[in-house]
Amino acid sequence: MNKKLAAALSGGAVLVLALTGCGGDDSSDKLDSWAKQVCDAVQPQAKKIEAANAAIQKQTSDNSAPEDVQKTDSQAFQDMSAAYKAIGAAVQKAGVPDVEDGESKQKNAVKELNEISTAYTELKKQVDELDTKDQAKFADGLKDVAGELNKLSASGNDALKKLEEGDVGRAMARQESCKSASASASAAKS
Repeated sequence: MNKKLAAALSGGAVLVLALTGCGGDDSSDKLDSWAKQVCDAVQPQAKKIEAANAAIQKQTSDNSAPEDVQKTDSQAFQDMSAAYKAIGAAVQKAGVPDVEDGESKQKNAVKELNEISTAYTELKKQVDELDTKDQAKFADGLKDVAGELNKLSASGNDALKKLEEGDVGRAMARQESCKSASASASAAKS
């Protein structure tokens, strides 16, 4: 049962990948500057998300005590919530990317990142409220959490994908910090 939770959690790394762009070579100093600012801010947050995923995966072996699973998951969800909020703040702070429809792309991505942050806060509350004294109830509660996580990782990083389309994605791909964020998020998934 806990394996489902671990599998669902690794989906969190996918959301970070959406911010790491992919190949290309068009150059715009303004856009490169924007991408560098975002990528530099994303990298430490990607590492936090990766560490939170790793902690949960380590703790979700079937013989872990419910209290330990609850404590680890709660902290991990708190860390993920803070990381997504920080990524949203970084995209907001970087300003509007110098591309067509940049303002709405930025606004939608920030909104989506904040929604993801809020969703992880809700998951933390859900985990905190689980009854660790009753193994069966705890297991059922974790199934619900895993279901919510699956929805979260399957749903929307549409705004992030739109933000990084075209020139923005190419500019991000040129940034060293986005390359390493992508590499560490990929490693977290495998």
